[in-house]
Amino acid sequence: MVKKNFKILWNNCLDVIRDNIPEVAFNTWFAPIVPLNYEEDVFTVQVPSQFFYEYLEEKYIDLIQQTLYREVGHGTILNYRVVVEAESNTAVELRGESKPVMGEKSAAKKITAKIPSPFDRVETQEFDSQINSKYTFNNFFEGDSNRLARTAAEAVANNPAKTAFNPLFVHGNSGVGKTHLCHAIGSKIQDMYPEKKVLYISAHLFKVQFTDARRFNTINDFINFYQGIDVLLIDDIQELSGLEKTQNTFFHIFNHLHQNNKQLVMTSDRAPMEMIGMEERLLTRFRWGLTTSLDRPDKELRKKILKHKVLTDGLSISDEVIDFIAENVTDNVRDLEGIVVSLMAHSIINNRDIDMNLARRVLEQTIKFEKKRITVQKIQDTVCDFFNIKKDLIHTPSRKREIVQARQVTMFFIKKHTELSLSQIGSQVGGRNHATVLHACNTVKDLTEVDKGFRSDIEEIERLLIS
Repeated sequence: MVKKNFKILWNNCLDVIRDNIPEVAFNTWFAPIVPLNYEEDVFTVQVPSQFFYEYLEEKYIDLIQQTLYREVGHGTILNYRVVVEAESNTAVELRGESKPVMGEKSAAKKITAKIPSPFDRVETQEFDSQINSKYTFNNFFEGDSNRLARTAAEAVANNPAKTAFNPLFVHGNSGVGKTHLCHAIGSKIQDMYPEKKVLYISAHLFKVQFTDARRFNTINDFINFYQGIDVLLIDDIQELSGLEKTQNTFFHIFNHLHQNNKQLVMTSDRAPMEMIGMEERLLTRFRWGLTTSLDRPDKELRKKILKHKVLTDGLSISDEVIDFIAENVTDNVRDLEGIVVSLMAHSIINNRDIDMNLARRVLEQTIKFEKKRITVQKIQDTVCDFFNIKKDLIHTPSRKREIVQARQVTMFFIKKHTELSLSQIGSQVGGRNHATVLHACNTVKDLTEVDKGFRSDIEEIERLLIS
């Protein structure tokens, strides 16, 4: 077999890494890395400084190592060439730390799936809660945008399954702190009630595990594992939309846990009443406890978060720069933290202070490269506004020409701008099947090729979506 070029192998690794970390972090810590060689299971890369090497080894060693095992080969060793003096091209080589990892069968799964088959574990002492202890209530700062959610979360953590907040359903846009809150709840419960089984899991991983359980005929083991959890924290529950069999299994797990006084906490990017493709019996149960939102942090809260991040990282940043960042980075907490990390890297690599000029330059680069997320809701709103029809009508069986056209265009853009399957797209637009969605997408595509006016409409809608 012909061995792949080391540059191609490294690009494959970058594709995986990019999917698992924020774009700002990727541009700061991985884009500057230069692949140099791959021989005898040793992969050599060049990094700009000793600090770069230390930061990568501290923060990303697990991700890098597992990605190399997956894309290059099991047992691959990472070797760093660290530039000491740029002008003379003086460098030293440092060997990356090698840590024990999962077996080859588990490592072949997606990087984020750190517990591909948790129900295989039979010994209690081996149970892995997947709680990240760095996310606590102490570093989850309170503001008007999150006060109710934070207060309810602390109440749940202090008395799991003994408050009216069961389930606790928290919704909000990406990056506002939903995952942080889940881990904070789990971490505090572990401290106060060490005998309880606490599990944090993403809905994506839950459906992957369910698919594997069906494939290997271990559904009963899968259900028994989850029914033995005392506190289940499930992130991004909206990812179960349109998955009937997965929802049915989760319904039975939910019922068992709730009836046996176990605590459930769920997060989503939308409120239950806005979820499409989710069974009504599940939505009803989501509303049994407390439903609350996490909104975008206001400026004062953003400044609190920035000051804490600066203090934690041991940086020196003036109030003027902090105010400038807080004024301009408004969407979510993740972006704020990414900006600080980027400023730190630029400051150390270029040996310069973090001042307004540097902050402005880093901010402009971040905004420039940041890709705007186009949601199903935005697509539906934009298309219906463009064709001047009520959004509810595209979910009806109406065969009126203008409604059919708007419905087909909506499906076309959802397929183009999201990663939903045809069946999931159909569930978002009135419960259509995958064949109907495929026909709609082909119809729109064919019309754009023969109808100049229709093509102009599609181009205008595209501009509205990305603006």
